Amino acid sequence: MTATKKDTVSFSPEQALLKQTTGAYPQTRLRRLRSQGWLRDMVAETKLDVTDLIWPAFVIEGENEAQAVSSMPGVERFTIDRLVREAEKAAHAGIPAIVLFPTTPEEKKTADGAESYNPFNLICRALQTLKAEYPDMGIITDVALDPYTTHGHDGLLEDGKILNDESVQILCKQALNQARAGTDIIAPSDMMDGRVGAIRQALDHEGFQDIAIMSYAAKYASCFYGPFRDAVGSNAALKGDKKTYQMNPANTDEALREVALDLQEGADMVMVKPGMPYLDIIHRIKSTFNAPTFAYQVSGEYAMLKIAAQQGCLDYEHALMESLLSFKRAGCDGILTYGALDIAKTLTQK
Repeated sequence: MTATKKDTVSFSPEQALLKQTTGAYPQTRLRRLRSQGWLRDMVAETKLDVTDLIWPAFVIEGENEAQAVSSMPGVERFTIDRLVREAEKAAHAGIPAIVLFPTTPEEKKTADGAESYNPFNLICRALQTLKAEYPDMGIITDVALDPYTTHGHDGLLEDGKILNDESVQILCKQALNQARAGTDIIAPSDMMDGRVGAIRQALDHEGFQDIAIMSYAAKYASCFYGPFRDAVGSNAALKGDKKTYQMNPANTDEALREVALDLQEGADMVMVKPGMPYLDIIHRIKSTFNAPTFAYQVSGEYAMLKIAAQQGCLDYEHALMESLLSFKRAGCDGILTYGALDIAKTLTQK
């Protein structure tokens, strides 16, 4: 009989770990590390801190007014004077940064979104006021045309088509306008091709080399944005959808290509939007590029938690903590969330 050579068996890291631990009970009891709260905290692999949070805030015209956003329980739009008071709460809670979104009056909306680069527009005035009151707080400003256009799109619209290059020219004007008003971080959310490089070049040419760019690099054409569009007043005006420029939810490799291009063009940070349905994208981006990576827990994600809690289906505080931990576990360096003030309170009380 001919002797046969035994096949070589190789194990994956996960299989090797399982092989090492199999049969270790009762000597090894993993529940020991879960037995006390202080011990669970000590050995936790993922930590969420107040400094990981960015609070999105909606600004409206007027004085001493706060308007509830009906589709986002607990979220309000604020006039600038009221926003200053809310920002004080965020600062005292230890939240390091705010991202601003305008609710532009209908009479100031145009097809070309020219109000976006008006030096006296709502965002510029809010920026200047906040910076005067809280110079050490980070202010992030959104670059896209949807709050300013009569058609509700993030770029210029002609015969049903979004014009990429012409839109980028307007976005550069908008970014420079915000830079002159004192923003710390420009956050292009429009998803036009080439806009990061064009904005970086425009900022540098005007002497704004120190202003960082947080690119919405992987922004998906998601149904989870509905309440946000209500808040900024672009939902009713939106003609068609945004699928020709925002990403297809079916794609993952494309997200890596988008991030690679944005980093090459000068993005300092990249963002995935929405958050929880795209944890795999966050993980792939962080693992591939090891660049500062952020996620936006968008309006629909937040609203689901709040409304489910109101119906007694879940505990809002615990659900919010669990969802934000999932972002951190996937690889996020920071998270934009409407629950920033809520979770900051929880974290500081621990």
